[in-house]
Amino acid sequence: MALSKKQIFGSAILILIFLGLAYYIIGKIQYRMNVMDVEEYEPISTLKVPQHILKRAKYPFIDVHNHQWTMPIQNLDKLVAEMDSLNMQVMVNLSGFRGKFLEWSLDNVKENYPKRFIVFMNINFENLDDAGWPNETLEMMENAVKQGANGLKVYKGLGLTDVDNEGKRIAVNDPRLDPIWAKCGELGIPVLIHSGEPNSFWKPKDKYNERWLELKQEPGRYRDPAKVPSFEEIMAEQHSVFRKHPNTKFIDAHLGWFGNDLERLGKLFDEMPNVYTELGAVLAELGRQPKAARAFMIKYQNRIMFGKDTYKMEEYYTYFRVLETGDEYFDYYRKRHAHWKMYGLELPDSVLKKVYYQNALQVIPGIDKTTFPL
Repeated sequence: MALSKKQIFGSAILILIFLGLAYYIIGKIQYRMNVMDVEEYEPISTLKVPQHILKRAKYPFIDVHNHQWTMPIQNLDKLVAEMDSLNMQVMVNLSGFRGKFLEWSLDNVKENYPKRFIVFMNINFENLDDAGWPNETLEMMENAVKQGANGLKVYKGLGLTDVDNEGKRIAVNDPRLDPIWAKCGELGIPVLIHSGEPNSFWKPKDKYNERWLELKQEPGRYRDPAKVPSFEEIMAEQHSVFRKHPNTKFIDAHLGWFGNDLERLGKLFDEMPNVYTELGAVLAELGRQPKAARAFMIKYQNRIMFGKDTYKMEEYYTYFRVLETGDEYFDYYRKRHAHWKMYGLELPDSVLKKVYYQNALQVIPGIDKTTFPL
């Protein structure tokens, strides 16, 4: 016998009441048992130690890793005012793209703040099987440099998701790309390259994974070992490019994803004098190992640059605090990147100057050196 609309509606109401009651009871049980999700737990430390909240860098700095996606039409006044407050003298916009987009970005900079921004070009590597490859791309690169572009940014898609005309993954060290890396050396521009992801993104999403929270909040960042190359394979591809093109300067983004293994990063520097790195989005790795990180930053002070990645003015304050102060046990600005506490490195002034601006001046062309102290 078919149920009437009234009976169906009544049954639905009973089910909702039951579910609501069950949810309420479960919540009460969790509360009584002190069950709490890690995302909710935000303890206020009772530790009393000196604090130095810095909102301005001690020296003018160059942010070599930033993204301003709308630069062709962007009103730069507000951004420059914020840069002034931070003591950021120059921002490198890695998202210059190519063609008219790049041309318009460069025009906006030239017409308004030519001394405050550097723009990098981008390449579509999935064109490598097209009839005009690589000559058309090489010509585009030459024209971009003539227009004012000062570097090439390579996104993580290369090695992970970029495919050729046959649908095959394009390896970072695919020989069809060799003319690109060689051309950058010929043109005297650096390559800021992001390859791979943090090693933990390949590991099981369980209680032992220290990036579990990030993978929970950003599930698309998980790298299934059955579907994508391993972390070690991608790193090996990238490093083989560095070796093969010693006349090209490479800025290995995000501490090369070796911020948790500084000894390994140091060996990379020792082997390859054409490789540099930057701190974008990996400051938390240094802030949790202040003794080792301080020693590393001093030893390799000529190879490390300041970078931030995603732009948000208030987040720079944590960078200044980690690099400049000796503060203990303070929060990073994004919990999913670091559920641990930060400690300051209290770097010497000579090292701060290298990281903040001197190294970038040596590697990235087109920056007005007269706006920086000697």
